[in-house]
Amino acid sequence: MMTALPDVQCYLNGEFTPLAEAKISVMDRGFIFGDGVYEMVPVYGRRLFRFEEHMDRLERSLAKLRIPNPLSRAEWLAVARQLIAAVPAEDQWVYLQITRGVAPRNHVMPKDCQPTAFSYSVAAKLPTAEERHQGVACVTARDFRWERGDIKSVSLLGNVLARQISVDQGALETIMFRDGHLTEASSSNVWIVKEGALLGVPKSEQVLEGIRVELLRELCEECGIGYNLRPIAEAEVFAADEIIISSATKEILPVTKLDHEPVGHGALRGKPGPVYARLYEAYQRAKQLQSI
Repeated sequence: MMTALPDVQCYLNGEFTPLAEAKISVMDRGFIFGDGVYEMVPVYGRRLFRFEEHMDRLERSLAKLRIPNPLSRAEWLAVARQLIAAVPAEDQWVYLQITRGVAPRNHVMPKDCQPTAFSYSVAAKLPTAEERHQGVACVTARDFRWERGDIKSVSLLGNVLARQISVDQGALETIMFRDGHLTEASSSNVWIVKEGALLGVPKSEQVLEGIRVELLRELCEECGIGYNLRPIAEAEVFAADEIIISSATKEILPVTKLDHEPVGHGALRGKPGPVYARLYEAYQRAKQLQSI
């Protein structure tokens, strides 16, 4: 049975059309090679959240793949606002994607190829009250993906396989390790809390620089919580006082089970911790203040 597409409008190469009617060439390099990048921008109360930061990351990914941006930042903003206006929901997710474009199949990057620009918006499915108050379960796996996680590429087969590991075990996410150290989850950044401080992995080619990396630094400063990016050993994750995951779709969520065992210590074992609680409240304020 084919899954029905959302009944929404989309933008494709300068035109707005129903998503179900949008067509691209089968020779588009995004289809043939996964040769492209994407972003997912949250929308709260019909306002885009940290739009400039998402555009900054989009441009970094494009530069690394040597794909020109077919639209200016102002044009992308206008496209996003038109798509948002066509969706009834107040909270949405705007997806945008740029591929290298249509060319004869060849691994070599073609010259003078016109990029394909695509975008649409759908109603957001935000984390549930139960997930926030009780926490979520994650499992772990070896990070078997390619080593350019810093590029937000549409080549996501490794992430798909990693995410399915958690689905098969009834968990929300798969937290991954490479050479004995934490990298990230299949579609989230991962944080641990140790002695009241929030710890995350440093920037590298192996992990995506999530928009919430800088946001959580700002929120920690606001809340008086210690914050540090450094290599995190696998053993530290299993011994953490708290584990938190963050992404555009998950916002921030407490992990209360890891590989089917409770996270944390003492009376808070298996429950969301106090650092998460403070950051969640600060995150809710940021959603109102940092949207345009």
